Amino acid sequence: MTGLLLPRDRNKTLTCLVSTEPVVGAQHRSVQRLQFFLSESTWDHEKVNARRVEMLLADPATAPHPGGVLVIDDSGDPKDENATAHVGKQYLGSVGKIDRGVVTVTTCWADERVYYPLHAVPYTSAHHFPNGKNDPGFRTKLQIGAALARQAKEAGVVLRAAAADCAYGDQDGFRRELADAGLPFVMAIKPRHGAWAYGGQAYTPVDAARALA
Repeated sequence: MTGLLLPRDRNKTLTCLVSTEPVVGAQHRSVQRLQFFLSESTWDHEKVNARRVEMLLADPATAPHPGGVLVIDDSGDPKDENATAHVGKQYLGSVGKIDRGVVTVTTCWADERVYYPLHAVPYTSAHHFPNGKNDPGFRTKLQIGAALARQAKEAGVVLRAAAADCAYGDQDGFRRELADAGLPFVMAIKPRHGAWAYGGQAYTPVDAARALA
């Protein structure tokens, strides 16, 4: 789908996706067929994505290797209304502030030559669940990120390390989940965050950088 959408000047509506006029072209046969495909047909997006990942892993040009990195991150898109699924008031990295929008947690495989997305799961804010954060169905972004990292490993993705910014790396539980899954990792942590060590060996990342210099 990404390859099909990129060449379009506009790609936010069904009419634009099939090159018809907005509003007046809504009844066009191509628009109706795409609408049916997206909303009514029984295709399973997870199966489609699993097949896509399988093809990427099998192609020598894109096959992951032990020198690559699994990047765990999230991205947010602002939404002014409340009707969109998963929408909530939360921090959106794209605008650099707390606002109403949708956040999706993603994994991406990368090396010096190529990168491509592997899996993506939208984060659903606690207010969408009957019991809030105590609801069995609620998952934090950290839990989703760790689960996606395990999913990548189970799919056969090989890597040198998993990497994430300090929003994930500062969390002991998140790093522990990666370690329990047998995934090596390199995490960013905030400069004031110290590392556990014995006696005089305890220092912050900034101290470590200065020692190397």
